[in-house]
Amino acid sequence: MQLFKYLFGVMVVVVALACDVTAQHHWMLPHQQNQPPLPSQRSQQPFTVPPPAAPFDKCQVTQANKIQCGTEEITAKQCKNINCCFDGQQCYYGKAVTVQCTRDGQFVVVVARDATLPHIDVESVSLLETNDPSCTPVGVTSAFAIFQFPVTACGTTLKEDESYVVYENHMSSSYEVGTGSRGSITRDSHFELLFQCKYSGSAVEALIMEVNTVPPPVPVAAAGPLRVELRLANGQCHSKGCVEEEATYSSFYTAADYPITKVLREPLYVEVSILERSDPNLVLNLEHCWATSAPNPHSLPQWDLLVDGCPYHDDRYLTTVVPVDGSSGLIYPTHYKRFIVKMFTFVDQNTFSTKQDAVFIHCATAVCYPSSTNSCEQPCQQQRRAVAAIRKVSSSRRAVVSS
Repeated sequence: MQLFKYLFGVMVVVVALACDVTAQHHWMLPHQQNQPPLPSQRSQQPFTVPPPAAPFDKCQVTQANKIQCGTEEITAKQCKNINCCFDGQQCYYGKAVTVQCTRDGQFVVVVARDATLPHIDVESVSLLETNDPSCTPVGVTSAFAIFQFPVTACGTTLKEDESYVVYENHMSSSYEVGTGSRGSITRDSHFELLFQCKYSGSAVEALIMEVNTVPPPVPVAAAGPLRVELRLANGQCHSKGCVEEEATYSSFYTAADYPITKVLREPLYVEVSILERSDPNLVLNLEHCWATSAPNPHSLPQWDLLVDGCPYHDDRYLTTVVPVDGSSGLIYPTHYKRFIVKMFTFVDQNTFSTKQDAVFIHCATAVCYPSSTNSCEQPCQQQRRAVAAIRKVSSSRRAVVSS
């Protein structure tokens, strides 16, 4: 049996969709039985705030989840000017984030569950000041969290900006972190909102500041004695009854598509294959696949995806190994390996804050010829035997490839 060993990778960018933010001043929860009364607000005329970029169908809110935006007498034009939704009868909050600065010195912040992808747990959203009961949400539904507090409370900071007095605060969400020996990750959306109220003698303004873009890294490649390629699939089902996995691996991203942007928990379809070989006896095995936040496969932090060809058992969202056999339509199915990863982002192991980095995927592979003593198969239940065989590879047969 002969084995050849490779190391290579591909880069992916992961993002949680940014929130749309607007300014507004009246709200009312949908009618529910046994709903406790919420604090009322002083009536006032709505003020216009420049609208954000067009959100994703933010007005598609079910009737049961609609929360009144503005007074009952508000017109459709006024509703639109304050970036809320109007259905002909009611002005209501959309699937976004709305921040209001009232003239009587109150913050009102309405956070929608659907403001991020994956959807945020609205019960996990909180202000930095959590010890004061008045800083907790005044209303929470399955779709929205509503905060109302004085601009002088809950950790708000004060500064002067020319003719304005500026009140600034910050809220964020909690999220689950998976911790490994060489790095930590999360697949939960991390919501952070820095918001301001600017007051002058004649105007009230709301301002939201958010982060961020990820610069594309430069691809690098080095050749080995056998060429092995890692690609990301992007095919889609377009007909009824089609098998998603088969359709997905029917087309792939090209070099011009990188960096590829993915949402947290979105499936990432990976294919590894041997190039330019027609020997049907060759078998490709994946020894180890992992992710890093930098192009260097040895950099930290790292997160395992496959270990000895099997899903990393300490990941709550196990990597899925996709069988490749004769039914795949490939001429040499043993030259291919496929797996599916739920997208994630790295987390700082000291502060547990999420990183805004790219994610690079790497795999160490072994290419072998079957023999009477080794079939080159790599089922997880036989991983000890497979690893023992792989470790017999001579150092002269090794190469490193990254992209």
